[in-house]
Amino acid sequence: MKKHIELIRYVAILLCCMAVMTGCKNQTEQSEEPAAEPAFDLATAKTEIIAANDVFEQRFMAKDSAGVANLYTTDGKFMMTGSPSIVGREAITSVMSGFINSGVNGLELTTIEVWGTEDLVTEEGEYTLSADDTPIDHGKYLVLWKRVDGQWLLCRDIFNSNMPQEQTE
Repeated sequence: MKKHIELIRYVAILLCCMAVMTGCKNQTEQSEEPAAEPAFDLATAKTEIIAANDVFEQRFMAKDSAGVANLYTTDGKFMMTGSPSIVGREAITSVMSGFINSGVNGLELTTIEVWGTEDLVTEEGEYTLSADDTPIDHGKYLVLWKRVDGQWLLCRDIFNSNMPQEQTE
């Protein structure tokens, strides 16, 4: 009988040790799981878009048309009234150069709202163009921003004026 009790104790101790080891193993397995990616934060994206717009304004006012175009994706489209889409950085550089050479030397972009995901964000905003501190155009725009290598770039940029169109006769 004494041997029977010792056997029961031995089995009980063995079962307890196994339970402890299994619990530790599960704890270790859980801690080895990769950390979850941080959730996309639209407020942060909006702050980054506003900062990118500041760079756009600075380059435009510095008459750096190539620098402005480099803020677009390689297949970016600039879509303005009265013109087919301007596609690609080289063509966008040419159009921006045309704006700058026409005497437009002031640009103000105001972000109103953004929507989107971690890869694509749409921005709604308003713009003012000026020449020698005199406003010459005011309007609204939508920009589709694309995250490329951790940086927000303009992918599609469309705008139109709030000013009445001139009548041609």
